[in-house]
Amino acid sequence: MRILVTGGAGFIGSHLVDALMETGGEVRVLDDLSAGSLNNIRRWLEDERFEFVRGDMRDFETVKRAVEGVDVVFHLAANPEVRIGSQSPELLYETNVLITYNLLNAIRNSDVRYLIFTSSSTVYGDAQVIPTPENYGPLEPISVYGGAKLAAEALISGYAHTFDFKALIFRLANIIGERSNHGVIYDFINKLRRNSEELEILGDGRQRKSYLHVSDTVEGMLHIFEAFRRESKLVDFYNLGNDDWITVREIAEIVSEEMGLNPRFIFTGGVDGGRGWKGDVKFMRLDIEKAKKTGWRPRLSSREAVRRTVRELLKK
Repeated sequence: MRILVTGGAGFIGSHLVDALMETGGEVRVLDDLSAGSLNNIRRWLEDERFEFVRGDMRDFETVKRAVEGVDVVFHLAANPEVRIGSQSPELLYETNVLITYNLLNAIRNSDVRYLIFTSSSTVYGDAQVIPTPENYGPLEPISVYGGAKLAAEALISGYAHTFDFKALIFRLANIIGERSNHGVIYDFINKLRRNSEELEILGDGRQRKSYLHVSDTVEGMLHIFEAFRRESKLVDFYNLGNDDWITVREIAEIVSEEMGLNPRFIFTGGVDGGRGWKGDVKFMRLDIEKAKKTGWRPRLSSREAVRRTVRELLKK
């Protein structure tokens, strides 16, 4: 199979590309490099099984050319910043919903058989059931980012049923690891590099969430995709996260410890009862029993994933 990875030069995308190339696949990457970097995929640029296309998915013709001759699409391209929704909702629409719409219109007139999409735990909003299963509802996102992801999910489901291709949707917890360039761990490290005496923590520090290392994420995606190919379902949903969770304060303590520092923690107090920002889901842990039934399970706990990520990022 020939595989297209949108956003393949980004954080999760580049790790997925590594795994696909290492298993002998033929991979094409479409990325505008707004969030990704060629350094993430440089090792493959001269490989005859690899092709890099620099392009903006808001342009339909670019997307249409990218899917030509492709059997499988892993759609990871997106603006990853949840917080930007309150400042620039139109940007989140363009870089999450519009690009997915363009991709679906390109796929419906192509030979693509499978679409795999990375959605987000944010589609659940402030879930009243924790851990939250895939069949939880009604889905009520509390951020524009979560709303954009849910809109993309709905479009994918509608197009798959109408135009007869199979779609697999992953709702991801907080994914962390080497090459990440945003998120709480990345922010804490940079803040402490600027000022080792104190660390600003958005919210009240009691936000508690599940974290999954990118190595476990990619392994889960590929393992479950193989199981999905044997299923009769046209569209299916899987949570990918961890069995445990960790507070923002505990993450701050791990980062400080790994950097050999003892800073004073300054909590901003946050908004809406201690959230880090408007739309921040304060408590999130996904039910991953469905994924585990396929034979996958995370190798690292949330705490282990956080510590490993801190060490990986400090090496950079």
